Formats: sequence, structure tokens, C-alpha cells
Amino acid sequence: MNGKLVSILALLLISAAVSQGKPLLRMGTELRCQCIATHSRFIPPKSILDVKLTQSGPHCKNVEVIATLKDGREVCLEPTAPWVQLIVKAIFAK
Repeated sequence: MNGKLVSILALLLISAAVSQGKPLLRMGTELRCQCIATHSRFIPPKSILDVKLTQSGPHCKNVEVIATLKDGREVCLEPTAPWVQLIVKAIFAK
């Protein structure tokens, strides 16, 4: 009986989160690629607040570089673009 109650409660919580548009898993624990498309045009480094680098693995075959801009937007960057590689190196060297 307790197992059924826990299962029903879990389904209700998941349904509530999905209906509100909130992600069920956070970045890094997501079991799929985060980036649908990538941006390769230059973005001035002054506009970038943070960069997250996700290596390829069982969750996604692509290396993903996600920049958080100062205006709050998140942009998936093209990891093979030379300017992206320079920014990733500079940020992770700090």
C-alpha cells in the first residue's frame, strides 16, 4: 500500500512540474543534449557572464558550450569556432 501511495505522489509531483514548465533535472544531470542549435557569430567577451562546458558522453554525443550572457539569456556556442575555443580557454584558465 505504501509503495502505491509513493508512486502516485511522485507522479503528481512530476505532473505539476511539467505543467508549470519547470525542468525536472538540472544541467549536468539531464539525460539528453541541452543545445538544439549553436551560435557561431562572435559575442564580445564583455557580454558573457559565465560559460558551462559539457563533454560528450552517454547523455549527448556533442561537446556543448553554453554561455550565460549578462542580460540573462543562455546561448549555445559552436565549440569548433576559434573564438569560442579562445574564450573557453581564457575563462577556465582563471
